Order: sequence, then C-alpha cells, then structure tokens
Amino acid sequence: MRVLTSHMDQFAAAPVCHDIQVNGETIGLHDSGVLWWPDEATLVVADLHLEKGSSYARRGVMLPPYDTEATLEKLAGVIEAFDPARVIALGDSFHDPDGSDRLPPAYRALLTTLQLNREWIWVTGNHDPVAPVRLCGETVEEIKIGGLIFRHEPVGNHDRRSCLGEVSGHLHPAARVRRYGRSIRRSCFVTDGIRLVLPAFGALTGGLNVTDDAFRPLFEAKRYSAFLLGNNRLYPFTASRLIGD
Repeated sequence: MRVLTSHMDQFAAAPVCHDIQVNGETIGLHDSGVLWWPDEATLVVADLHLEKGSSYARRGVMLPPYDTEATLEKLAGVIEAFDPARVIALGDSFHDPDGSDRLPPAYRALLTTLQLNREWIWVTGNHDPVAPVRLCGETVEEIKIGGLIFRHEPVGNHDRRSCLGEVSGHLHPAARVRRYGRSIRRSCFVTDGIRLVLPAFGALTGGLNVTDDAFRPLFEAKRYSAFLLGNNRLYPFTASRLIGD
C-alpha cells in the first residue's frame, strides 16, 4: 500500500465558489466538483466510486489500485478548506455493495477522521444500495433540506413537482466546447435553476456529455447552463455553446 500524502495545500486559500440559485436557495459551485451551501454549512459530493479499482480486479480487470487514495485525499482537501457541519454524499460512494468492507485500514481511518464532529449523510445509489459497512453516518434514499432535495438519480420532467430543487449525481455530466479553434471537454455541473446535477468526484470516473439523450428528460433544450471544471475556477457556458462528442 502506498503511504498517504496530503494534498490539502492546494485548497489552503479561502474557497471561492460560483454562486447560483436552485429553487430559490443560494448555493456555491466549487472547481473541485463539490457543492457548498453556506446557509446550511453543508458540503455535497457525488459519485466517489471508492474501491472501483479493487472491484474491477475481482473480475480480472486490472486498473491502477490508487483510486481510493486519490479520491479520499481530494475529499480531505475540500473538507479541510470548507470545514462543513454536514457532508452529503450523493450515492455511488462505493463502486459496489461490498466496497466499504474492502477499504484498507489506512483509508478507513482517514474517512473516519473526516467524519469526526460533523453530520455525515450517505445517499444510496445504484452501485451502493445498502448502508456502508462499519462506517459512521446516516444512510437515506433521499433527503429534503429547505428548498433542496438530495437524491442519487435525477427524476424525469414528467414529474416536475418532484424535481423542484433536486440536487443529484449519477450521470457524471461533462461538456465540450470549442474555443480558440480547439475542442475542450471537461466534467461539469449542469443546471437550469430548478435542478442541479453534480459532476462525478471519484478519480476513476468518466463523464457523459450533457448533449446525450440521457439528459433530455431533465432539461429543456437550450435552457440550461454548464459550469466546466477548470484549474482553480469554473467556466460557465449556456447550452447553445455546447457541442456533442
């Protein structure tokens, strides 16, 4: 096992967020891929997919085994920076139902340390539909706080009342734009002010272009914005500026 190293210095400065409103609530989007809700001192993160490497290894597919370390170090950095009273993990926190049971002792200890003195809510996902084994925190299918409702998988617009204030993950949104004659593709937040989908936070997670058919039941055509993750900043683009893969 590799020795854990700290990446907290990259978040040493006071965090700068891009403030938006979702269903009347003011929240901040951070270039690390997390949501910060200052009124509730709540940090929200989606799709950690911890122990994805070991999950693939069990099936004979060998990936670099350091995804959990990289993801937890990054998470430790943002928690150190924001010092939230509450953390909400929006499902698929582990890549399979047994993932939390496979956590090596050093990673389990780090995660336990991150949970100290704060409320921790695990939202279940399609990869981890049960409560994590031997870890603290409350496990829910979804939870409503103020004007926001946190769940793993977004619901379709056919049930619009259920999507008001929805904050979700699951789809691993990414966006492509053309700038200065070249194409740039990045993970992103996507929102229309009614609902918000967070990018995947995990080190071994890919991205699905927001122009894909999977997003069409969620957002009206050309009536949403994407906030692409950059180096120490976000890049906002309206839907009309986005291109397919």
